[in-house]
Amino acid sequence: MIFLRYESFRGYLRMYPVTAIIIALNLLVFLVDELSGNHALLERGIFYSDPYENYFSLEEPWRYVTAVFLHLGFQHLFFNMFAILIFAPPLEKMLGHIHYSLFYLISGIVGNLFSAIAEAQTAGAGASGAIYGIYGTYLYLALMKKSLDEASRKTVYVILIFGLIYSVFVPGIGIWAHIGGLFAGFVLAYGFDWYTINKRKRY
Repeated sequence: MIFLRYESFRGYLRMYPVTAIIIALNLLVFLVDELSGNHALLERGIFYSDPYENYFSLEEPWRYVTAVFLHLGFQHLFFNMFAILIFAPPLEKMLGHIHYSLFYLISGIVGNLFSAIAEAQTAGAGASGAIYGIYGTYLYLALMKKSLDEASRKTVYVILIFGLIYSVFVPGIGIWAHIGGLFAGFVLAYGFDWYTINKRKRY
């Protein structure tokens, strides 16, 4: 089972520095925004799209990125950071720090893009699109590569099934961001796999 964490705090920081930075940045942004009293960071950074104003957030494209590091309450933050803490480290180890960073960020951006495509008016924030990108990568490894052990593979399937059901039936959940992130992670994993295989063939 690749999702069991046995590392010490110091070992975790040493082995998974990008994941640690992502968690720390999310916590810091949330704390600063809460202490500000007016949620200025959330106001300036939340992703939103409206056909009559900032359609596809083209007027303020930075929101595609900033929204990935903002959260709408402590519970929202807690569950997302817990998911990153547990499920992100194996992927950082597999892909390397730089590729993992790109997977994470691109998945979050695509999640926001899917929300804008699917809904005429949309607004949201959170790391869940990027997190579902992580799940999408594991889904590729489970379905296409058959490279995950049985326990890890079943864990991925269960998380996705319950996660998508939860997204459908609980109001206020950005299901299209989840689907977009999942799609991005799967496609990125396929592209990375294709590139790696072809790079080996050239040598």
